[in-house]
Amino acid sequence: MTTIWNASLYDQKHDFVSKFGGSLVDLLAPQKKESILDVGCGTGDLVHEIAALGAHVQGIDASNDMIIGAQQKYPDITFHTMDATVLHMTKQFDAVFSNAALHWMKQQDKVIQNIYSALKQGGRFVAEMGGHGNISSIVWALEKSMEELKLSYIEEYFPWYFPTLEEYQSKLEDVGFTVEMITLYERPTPLQGEDGLHNWLVMFSNNMLQHLSETEKEQIYDKCEELLKPKLYQDHQWIADYCRLRFVAIKK
Repeated sequence: MTTIWNASLYDQKHDFVSKFGGSLVDLLAPQKKESILDVGCGTGDLVHEIAALGAHVQGIDASNDMIIGAQQKYPDITFHTMDATVLHMTKQFDAVFSNAALHWMKQQDKVIQNIYSALKQGGRFVAEMGGHGNISSIVWALEKSMEELKLSYIEEYFPWYFPTLEEYQSKLEDVGFTVEMITLYERPTPLQGEDGLHNWLVMFSNNMLQHLSETEKEQIYDKCEELLKPKLYQDHQWIADYCRLRFVAIKK
């Protein structure tokens, strides 16, 4: 199942994704001339940040629209449209980096195996993704809205994988990684503007609602706002209930 991304909306309304990824770059601690791969690079802001620190970095993303946007912004950096499930590189990178992307990849075992293979011995996998409990209020509201509006909810259209810490650590260790650090933490995330939740739903719930008409989608967005206002709206600001899983794993 292909996720359709709107790269310009992503940059205009959802730049918090790469801004929150900034401290993850500190954890990566890129060294000059290191070879680094960013998996799920979006429109390339963090690839650019890593490159500015002197590393040789390239970005891949399954969305061609995102890659076109990244290439336009950063013409001197190498980007490829590529799904991480078909990443066939062997011992090429000192580090693999990923921010806010892995939870969109349902074939997680294949992705982890491919990343392990792409790393040199001693290489590190530094990433953050949605973890167990991520956007649970929003998911609840989407399902509840469909139920109340008598629109069908299709389980297989659920696009995310939000693992527990223990589950993901096991997956990493099963392919041979040594997990140096792993943490699951709550990170309430402000959404931009009065229409912040609406814009979030337009951007990120497309897969779940792909079988619905535009009119039905708008009804869902409105119903979600109504259901979530008491929970997620405070001081004229929508706050999404993000839970993030962050880790550093080494290929020994």
